[in-house]
Amino acid sequence: MTPTVETTRFVAIDFETADAKRDSACAVGLVVVDRGEIVARDYRLIRPPRRRFNPFCVQVHGIHWEDVADQPAFGELWPDLSPLFEGADFLVAHNASFDKSVLAACCRESRCLPPVQPFLCTVQLARTTWQLPSNKLPNVCCHLGITLTHHHAASDAEACARIAVSGLRENPAFLSRVL
Repeated sequence: MTPTVETTRFVAIDFETADAKRDSACAVGLVVVDRGEIVARDYRLIRPPRRRFNPFCVQVHGIHWEDVADQPAFGELWPDLSPLFEGADFLVAHNASFDKSVLAACCRESRCLPPVQPFLCTVQLARTTWQLPSNKLPNVCCHLGITLTHHHAASDAEACARIAVSGLRENPAFLSRVL
């Protein structure tokens, strides 16, 4: 049987970072989708390894050092987050190369094993499915009628999950790029 969104399980993930370094995650949003339905959500603030917040990044997501100073580091959160990836066929992110690299860097920095699943990029999915003038997250959400609080990791992850479900229903062949 050919896999479809109705027969797969995936995790949409979105990170916000404190600066340009990939190990500086300061927030993560996770949304688990099973057979086309959202079954779990998680959002966590993360204390980056060093107190280094770039003003540009703060302007984008609004997270300051004071917001995360008392939060757990990524390695302390990972035992709570990693079970969400169990049984997932793939991971989903909008501009997946970014979130994949943040996840890898945070796992490496924390000496945690990263998930082994491949990534599906919803930018690429949107590009091949809808031919929009722009495939930025707010534009794709507007096209699909998805509510978005951009650069809030929980909202971005949920929007990404909804884009993946819609896109894979319209363009099921895209799934063969991942599985």
